Amino acid sequence: MKTLEGKKVYLRALEPTDLELLYELENNESIWEVSHTQTPYSKFVLKQYLDNAHRDIYEVKQLRLVICPSNDERGVGFIDLFDFDPKNRRVGIGIVIFSEADRQQGYAKESLELLCGYTRKHLQVHQVYANITEDNHASIALFEKAGFGKSGVKEDWIRTGGVYKNELLYQKVYEEES
Repeated sequence: MKTLEGKKVYLRALEPTDLELLYELENNESIWEVSHTQTPYSKFVLKQYLDNAHRDIYEVKQLRLVICPSNDERGVGFIDLFDFDPKNRRVGIGIVIFSEADRQQGYAKESLELLCGYTRKHLQVHQVYANITEDNHASIALFEKAGFGKSGVKEDWIRTGGVYKNELLYQKVYEEES
């Protein structure tokens, strides 16, 4: 079995045909809070991003993969690695499943497990972390089920709708191999 293939999903690199999917996601104001986006993206800018998506994670410090159900090419979400720090052997991880109909299907859980396995095997990270607002109960449950533990609270970290929200730091720290 390949590192990025599971029973329910496989994770694939971005393709030029993902432009509409990327455009829809990046301009969805309901997720700007978690993506720290403040302005819309044009298709031109996103096409440039896609044109450079092949660049190495060691160079750009990030990687975005498309989450696809095992039986088709349709992207149901994205899973990202960000702030890759090879010196300290850590990387951030974020995930989004687009539609309500595709949530609670096990796609996010398996995608998270697959990408954590990839980070351990191919990037040799010591830890993976996620930043989650304290009111995002679905993400908290997902990351806790995947073996992440809450290690901190950033108080009043995210300002949205005129109020401040705490952001929780979740980490999965791997045992060092001998």
